[in-house]
Amino acid sequence: MTDAVRFAPNLYRGTAGYYDRFRLPYPDAMINDLVRQTAPSGNGRLLDLACGTGQLAFPLRDWFAEVWALDAEPDMTQMVRAKAIAAHADHILTVTAGAAELHAEPGSFELVVIGNAFHRLRRTVVAELVHAWLKPGGCLALCWSTSPWAGPEGWQHALDSLIRSWQDALGAAGRVPPGWDQARQEDPDHMVLSRAGFEPVGRHEFSVEHHWTIRELAGHIRSTSFLPPSVLAEHAAEFDAALSAELGPYTAAGRLTDPVSFAYEYWR
Repeated sequence: MTDAVRFAPNLYRGTAGYYDRFRLPYPDAMINDLVRQTAPSGNGRLLDLACGTGQLAFPLRDWFAEVWALDAEPDMTQMVRAKAIAAHADHILTVTAGAAELHAEPGSFELVVIGNAFHRLRRTVVAELVHAWLKPGGCLALCWSTSPWAGPEGWQHALDSLIRSWQDALGAAGRVPPGWDQARQEDPDHMVLSRAGFEPVGRHEFSVEHHWTIRELAGHIRSTSFLPPSVLAEHAAEFDAALSAELGPYTAAGRLTDPVSFAYEYWR
């Protein structure tokens, strides 16, 4: 059941610019705590699996001699490469491939991080591969953040309903495979990782209050797999108008308050 649900490999095609601009960064407190808990040597290698545009690779880069940033979407790795060149971060290397397609020697990495993506991977296969790729005593960290439509506020419920209605209207409801979350409920991540040989160490949570503008939310939604620019297409302006009409009454000084929760869980 673990790997029965498969996500299409091109779900994020065309989203890289929006992803880089409108995805919230992991807070410094979380990055610093992750470094403190996993204690990289400074001479090792980091692997950022399903790296997006480098939301973990870049803030962690100073603690590693080499960083591998891997993503299946060429747009994402191209963005990482451009950012690395601009930052003179020559030790950040990009790999365009699926997580299960990476060829790495045993003991290649001190730390492997996966940000908001483990559920989209072939978890059993990837867990076993990562276990082999890590040095003895190395760590795997799963990093997460809540989505703006998933909270308890009235505007978040309204946003969730609006997104669902547009998915249905544009025939995009099936882009995320049905039953994907059921697989994780029946075979939770911790069981998958335990079978692969990992031992849990801890979970650490960090809360940040963020204030969204409606324009930023429109950009964030375009960074997702379910309403990317390719799906909105010629309906983009109409969607933006509907978003403003739906959320406008909830704004205060043009913004919407979101108590974002960030977390990481790590295994050794």
